Amino acid sequence: MEYKDYYKELGVEKTATEAEIKKAYRKLVRKYHPDVSKEPDADKRTKALNEAYGVLGDAEKRAAYDELGRSAQGHPKGEPFRPPPDWGAGYESSGADDSDFFADLFAHVGGRRRANSTFQMQGEDSHAAITIDLQDSYQGAKRHIVMRVPEADAQGHVVTRERTLEVTIPKGVTEGQQLRMKGQGNPGSGGAPAGDLYLEIRFRPDARYKVEGRDVFETVPVTPWEAALGGEIDVPTPSGTVSVSVPPNSQTGRKLRLKGRGIPAAQPGDLYLLLEVVLPPANDDKARELYATMAREMAFNPRQKLGG
Repeated sequence: MEYKDYYKELGVEKTATEAEIKKAYRKLVRKYHPDVSKEPDADKRTKALNEAYGVLGDAEKRAAYDELGRSAQGHPKGEPFRPPPDWGAGYESSGADDSDFFADLFAHVGGRRRANSTFQMQGEDSHAAITIDLQDSYQGAKRHIVMRVPEADAQGHVVTRERTLEVTIPKGVTEGQQLRMKGQGNPGSGGAPAGDLYLEIRFRPDARYKVEGRDVFETVPVTPWEAALGGEIDVPTPSGTVSVSVPPNSQTGRKLRLKGRGIPAAQPGDLYLLLEVVLPPANDDKARELYATMAREMAFNPRQKLGG
Protein backbone atom coordinates (compact mmCIF):
# COMPACT_ATOMS: atom_id res chain seq x y z
CA MET A 1 0.00 0.00 0.00
CA GLU A 2 1.06 3.63 -0.49
CA TYR A 3 1.74 5.73 2.61
CA LYS A 4 -0.63 8.73 2.84
CA ASP A 5 0.51 12.00 4.37
CA TYR A 6 -2.61 13.25 6.12
CA TYR A 7 -0.87 16.36 7.46
CA LYS A 8 -0.01 17.40 3.91
CA GLU A 9 -3.56 16.66 2.80
CA LEU A 10 -4.91 19.18 5.36
CA GLY A 11 -2.05 21.63 4.87
CA VAL A 12 -0.92 21.64 8.51
CA GLU A 13 2.32 20.92 10.33
CA LYS A 14 2.84 17.69 12.27
CA THR A 15 2.93 19.84 15.42
CA ALA A 16 -0.51 21.35 14.71
CA THR A 17 -2.95 21.55 17.61
CA GLU A 18 -6.32 19.86 17.60
CA ALA A 19 -8.00 23.23 17.00
CA GLU A 20 -5.69 24.05 14.07
CA ILE A 21 -6.41 20.70 12.44
CA LYS A 22 -10.15 21.17 12.88
CA LYS A 23 -10.03 24.70 11.45
CA ALA A 24 -8.00 23.61 8.43
CA TYR A 25 -10.34 20.71 7.72
CA ARG A 26 -13.50 22.81 7.93
CA LYS A 27 -12.06 25.46 5.62
CA LEU A 28 -11.06 22.93 2.97
CA VAL A 29 -14.16 20.76 3.18
CA ARG A 30 -16.35 23.84 2.58
CA LYS A 31 -14.19 24.76 -0.43
CA TYR A 32 -14.41 21.31 -2.03
CA HIS A 33 -17.91 20.26 -1.00
CA PRO A 34 -19.42 18.62 -4.14
CA ASP A 35 -22.68 20.56 -3.76
CA VAL A 36 -21.03 23.97 -4.08
CA SER A 37 -17.55 23.48 -5.57
CA LYS A 38 -16.87 23.80 -9.28
CA GLU A 39 -13.52 21.99 -9.00
CA PRO A 40 -13.45 18.89 -11.26
CA ASP A 41 -11.98 16.73 -8.47
CA ALA A 42 -14.20 18.12 -5.69
CA ASP A 43 -15.70 14.76 -4.79
CA LYS A 44 -12.28 13.09 -4.67
CA ARG A 45 -10.77 15.89 -2.58
CA THR A 46 -13.68 15.83 -0.14
CA LYS A 47 -13.26 12.10 0.38
CA ALA A 48 -9.52 12.54 0.94
CA LEU A 49 -10.13 15.37 3.43
CA ASN A 50 -12.67 13.31 5.34
CA GLU A 51 -10.22 10.43 5.46
CA ALA A 52 -7.40 12.63 6.74
CA TYR A 53 -9.51 14.32 9.40
CA GLY A 54 -11.01 10.99 10.45
CA VAL A 55 -7.53 10.03 11.61
CA LEU A 56 -5.92 13.31 12.72
CA GLY A 57 -9.12 14.49 14.40
CA ASP A 58 -9.07 11.48 16.75
CA ALA A 59 -6.41 11.62 19.47
CA GLU A 60 -5.90 7.84 19.61
CA LYS A 61 -5.78 7.37 15.84
CA ARG A 62 -3.43 10.33 15.48
CA ALA A 63 -1.02 8.87 18.02
CA ALA A 64 -0.96 5.58 16.14
CA TYR A 65 -0.57 7.37 12.83
CA ASP A 66 2.35 9.45 14.14
CA GLU A 67 4.02 6.26 15.31
CA LEU A 68 3.52 4.83 11.84
CA GLY A 69 4.90 8.02 10.29
CA ARG A 70 8.18 7.61 12.12
CA SER A 71 8.49 4.15 10.58
CA ALA A 72 7.73 5.54 7.12
CA GLN A 73 10.55 8.09 7.20
CA GLY A 74 13.08 7.36 4.50
CA HIS A 75 10.81 4.87 2.75
CA PRO A 76 11.46 4.98 -1.04
CA LYS A 77 8.72 6.88 -2.83
CA GLY A 78 6.54 4.76 -5.09
CA GLU A 79 7.42 1.47 -3.44
CA PRO A 80 4.78 -0.47 -1.47
CA PHE A 81 4.79 0.43 2.21
CA ARG A 82 4.30 -2.13 4.95
CA PRO A 83 4.05 -1.24 8.64
CA PRO A 84 6.33 -2.90 11.22
CA PRO A 85 5.00 -6.24 12.50
CA ASP A 86 4.34 -4.86 16.00
CA TRP A 87 2.71 -1.64 14.86
CA GLY A 88 -0.80 -1.17 16.23
CA ALA A 89 -0.23 -3.17 19.40
CA GLY A 90 -2.39 -1.72 22.13
CA TYR A 91 -4.47 0.29 19.69
CA GLU A 92 -8.01 -0.84 19.03
CA SER A 93 -9.74 0.35 15.89
CA SER A 94 -13.43 0.99 16.41
CA GLY A 95 -14.07 0.57 12.69
CA ALA A 96 -16.84 3.15 12.78
CA ASP A 97 -14.99 5.76 10.72
CA ASP A 98 -11.68 4.18 9.75
CA SER A 99 -10.14 5.36 6.50
CA ASP A 100 -9.33 2.87 3.75
CA PHE A 101 -5.65 3.38 4.51
CA PHE A 102 -6.09 2.66 8.21
CA ALA A 103 -8.42 -0.25 7.57
CA ASP A 104 -5.84 -1.88 5.28
CA LEU A 105 -3.16 -1.32 7.92
CA PHE A 106 -5.23 -2.99 10.60
CA ALA A 107 -6.08 -5.83 8.29
CA HIS A 108 -2.29 -6.29 7.99
CA VAL A 109 -1.86 -6.46 11.78
CA GLY A 110 -5.02 -8.43 12.47
CA GLY A 111 -7.33 -5.55 13.28
CA ARG A 112 -10.94 -5.27 12.22
CA ARG A 113 -12.92 -3.09 9.85
CA ARG A 114 -16.59 -2.32 9.54
CA ALA A 115 -17.91 -2.05 6.00
CA ASN A 116 -19.88 0.89 4.66
CA SER A 117 -18.45 3.23 7.28
CA THR A 118 -19.56 6.88 7.30
CA PHE A 119 -17.50 9.87 8.36
CA GLN A 120 -19.19 11.82 11.11
CA MET A 121 -18.66 15.40 12.21
CA GLN A 122 -20.69 17.56 14.56
CA GLY A 123 -22.20 20.68 13.03
CA GLU A 124 -20.77 24.13 13.66
CA ASP A 125 -22.31 26.51 16.20
CA SER A 126 -24.21 29.49 14.82
CA HIS A 127 -24.92 32.94 16.25
CA ALA A 128 -27.80 35.40 15.93
CA ALA A 129 -29.37 38.32 17.83
CA ILE A 130 -32.84 38.53 19.37
CA THR A 131 -34.54 41.81 20.34
CA ILE A 132 -36.83 41.75 23.40
CA ASP A 133 -38.74 44.27 25.51
CA LEU A 134 -37.33 45.29 28.88
CA GLN A 135 -40.51 43.83 30.40
CA ASP A 136 -39.48 40.39 29.12
CA SER A 137 -36.36 40.54 31.29
CA TYR A 138 -38.42 41.40 34.37
CA GLN A 139 -41.02 38.67 33.93
CA GLY A 140 -39.53 36.09 31.56
CA ALA A 141 -41.29 35.22 28.32
CA LYS A 142 -41.59 32.88 25.35
CA ARG A 143 -40.97 34.29 21.91
CA HIS A 144 -40.99 32.89 18.38
CA ILE A 145 -38.17 33.86 16.05
CA VAL A 146 -37.67 33.18 12.36
CA MET A 147 -34.18 32.06 11.35
CA ARG A 148 -33.02 32.41 7.74
CA VAL A 149 -30.59 29.60 7.00
CA PRO A 150 -28.50 29.60 3.78
CA GLU A 151 -28.01 26.21 2.17
CA ALA A 152 -27.16 24.72 -1.22
CA ASP A 153 -29.92 23.23 -3.38
CA ALA A 154 -29.57 20.20 -5.67
CA GLN A 155 -28.07 22.37 -8.41
CA GLY A 156 -25.48 23.89 -6.09
CA HIS A 157 -27.18 27.30 -5.82
CA VAL A 158 -27.30 28.97 -2.43
CA VAL A 159 -30.90 29.42 -1.24
CA THR A 160 -32.42 30.65 2.01
CA ARG A 161 -34.63 28.42 4.11
CA GLU A 162 -36.75 29.79 6.96
CA ARG A 163 -37.40 27.97 10.21
CA THR A 164 -39.31 29.11 13.29
CA LEU A 165 -37.98 28.50 16.80
CA GLU A 166 -39.63 29.02 20.17
CA VAL A 167 -37.24 30.78 22.55
CA THR A 168 -37.63 30.88 26.33
CA ILE A 169 -36.46 34.23 27.71
CA PRO A 170 -35.33 33.65 31.31
CA LYS A 171 -36.20 36.20 33.99
CA GLY A 172 -33.27 38.49 34.74
CA VAL A 173 -31.57 38.26 31.34
CA THR A 174 -29.31 41.23 30.55
CA GLU A 175 -28.37 42.94 27.30
CA GLY A 176 -25.45 41.22 25.59
CA GLN A 177 -26.10 37.92 27.35
CA GLN A 178 -26.16 34.86 25.11
CA LEU A 179 -28.82 32.16 25.27
CA ARG A 180 -27.72 28.70 24.16
CA MET A 181 -30.14 26.54 22.18
CA LYS A 182 -28.65 23.08 22.10
CA GLY A 183 -28.74 21.30 18.76
CA GLN A 184 -30.23 24.26 16.85
CA GLY A 185 -27.03 25.25 15.05
CA ASN A 186 -25.69 24.01 11.71
CA PRO A 187 -26.44 20.35 10.88
CA GLY A 188 -23.78 17.67 11.34
CA SER A 189 -22.57 15.27 8.67
CA GLY A 190 -22.88 11.52 8.56
CA GLY A 191 -25.62 11.47 11.18
CA ALA A 192 -23.58 13.46 13.72
CA PRO A 193 -25.48 15.93 15.95
CA ALA A 194 -26.01 19.55 14.97
CA GLY A 195 -24.13 22.40 16.59
CA ASP A 196 -25.68 24.87 19.02
CA LEU A 197 -27.36 28.22 18.36
CA TYR A 198 -26.28 31.20 20.48
CA LEU A 199 -28.73 34.12 20.67
CA GLU A 200 -27.42 37.50 21.85
CA ILE A 201 -29.96 39.51 23.83
CA ARG A 202 -30.74 43.07 22.73
CA PHE A 203 -33.32 45.40 24.29
CA ARG A 204 -35.82 47.19 22.10
CA PRO A 205 -35.35 51.00 22.42
CA ASP A 206 -37.84 52.61 24.83
CA ALA A 207 -38.17 56.36 25.32
CA ARG A 208 -38.97 55.91 29.04
CA TYR A 209 -36.08 53.67 30.00
CA LYS A 210 -32.32 53.47 29.63
CA VAL A 211 -30.46 50.32 30.66
CA GLU A 212 -26.86 50.12 31.85
CA GLY A 213 -25.88 46.58 32.78
CA ARG A 214 -28.38 45.50 35.46
CA ASP A 215 -29.40 49.09 36.36
CA VAL A 216 -32.44 50.78 34.82
CA PHE A 217 -33.01 54.55 34.52
CA GLU A 218 -36.56 55.90 34.18
CA THR A 219 -37.60 59.51 33.53
CA VAL A 220 -40.50 60.53 35.80
CA PRO A 221 -42.43 63.78 35.08
CA VAL A 222 -43.58 65.76 38.18
CA THR A 223 -45.60 68.96 38.64
CA PRO A 224 -43.98 72.16 39.94
CA TRP A 225 -45.86 71.84 43.26
CA GLU A 226 -44.84 68.19 43.68
CA ALA A 227 -41.24 69.20 43.10
CA ALA A 228 -41.39 72.27 45.36
CA LEU A 229 -43.50 70.93 48.24
CA GLY A 230 -42.58 67.25 48.06
CA GLY A 231 -45.01 64.38 48.59
CA GLU A 232 -45.97 60.89 47.60
CA ILE A 233 -46.48 60.03 43.92
CA ASP A 234 -47.31 56.73 42.16
CA VAL A 235 -44.82 55.70 39.49
CA PRO A 236 -45.35 52.83 36.98
CA THR A 237 -42.14 50.79 36.70
CA PRO A 238 -41.20 47.59 34.82
CA SER A 239 -41.91 45.59 37.99
CA GLY A 240 -45.22 47.31 38.81
CA THR A 241 -46.48 50.60 40.23
CA VAL A 242 -44.59 51.88 43.30
CA SER A 243 -45.24 54.77 45.70
CA VAL A 244 -42.31 57.17 45.84
CA SER A 245 -41.54 60.10 48.16
CA VAL A 246 -40.42 63.20 46.28
CA PRO A 247 -38.19 65.36 48.54
CA PRO A 248 -39.19 69.05 48.86
CA ASN A 249 -37.37 71.55 46.62
CA SER A 250 -36.53 68.91 44.00
CA GLN A 251 -35.32 70.05 40.60
CA THR A 252 -35.26 68.46 37.16
CA GLY A 253 -32.51 65.86 37.05
CA ARG A 254 -32.79 64.81 40.70
CA LYS A 255 -32.13 61.08 40.97
CA LEU A 256 -34.08 58.77 43.30
CA ARG A 257 -32.67 55.27 43.82
CA LEU A 258 -34.90 52.23 44.32
CA LYS A 259 -32.51 49.51 45.44
CA GLY A 260 -32.97 46.06 43.91
CA ARG A 261 -35.69 47.16 41.46
CA GLY A 262 -33.45 47.00 38.40
CA ILE A 263 -33.16 43.89 36.24
CA PRO A 264 -33.88 40.89 38.52
CA ALA A 265 -30.66 38.99 37.77
CA ALA A 266 -28.88 36.76 40.31
CA GLN A 267 -27.57 40.04 41.72
CA PRO A 268 -30.45 42.47 41.00
CA GLY A 269 -29.68 45.93 39.70
CA ASP A 270 -31.19 49.20 40.91
CA LEU A 271 -33.90 51.41 39.42
CA TYR A 272 -33.09 55.12 39.24
CA LEU A 273 -35.93 57.62 38.85
CA LEU A 274 -34.87 60.84 37.12
CA LEU A 275 -37.27 63.66 38.02
CA GLU A 276 -38.39 66.03 35.27
CA VAL A 277 -40.38 69.10 36.32
CA VAL A 278 -43.15 69.78 33.78
CA LEU A 279 -44.93 73.17 33.73
CA PRO A 280 -48.68 73.32 33.09
CA PRO A 281 -49.51 75.32 29.94
CA ALA A 282 -50.79 78.91 30.29
CA ASN A 283 -53.48 78.43 27.69
CA ASP A 284 -56.47 80.06 29.48
CA ASP A 285 -57.15 83.19 31.54
CA LYS A 286 -57.10 81.44 34.91
CA ALA A 287 -53.76 79.76 34.24
CA ARG A 288 -52.24 83.02 33.05
CA GLU A 289 -53.55 84.79 36.15
CA LEU A 290 -51.94 82.20 38.43
CA TYR A 291 -48.60 82.60 36.65
CA ALA A 292 -48.91 86.40 36.92
CA THR A 293 -49.55 86.11 40.66
CA MET A 294 -46.47 83.96 41.09
CA ALA A 295 -44.42 86.48 39.12
CA ARG A 296 -45.55 89.35 41.37
CA GLU A 297 -45.36 87.61 44.73
CA MET A 298 -42.34 85.32 44.37
CA ALA A 299 -38.93 86.97 44.24
CA PHE A 300 -37.31 84.33 42.09
CA ASN A 301 -34.71 84.77 39.35
CA PRO A 302 -33.32 81.49 38.01
CA ARG A 303 -30.63 83.41 36.08
CA GLN A 304 -29.26 85.27 39.09
CA LYS A 305 -26.21 83.02 39.37
CA LEU A 306 -25.29 83.69 35.74
CA GLY A 307 -24.19 87.25 36.64
CA GLY A 308 -24.08 90.13 34.18
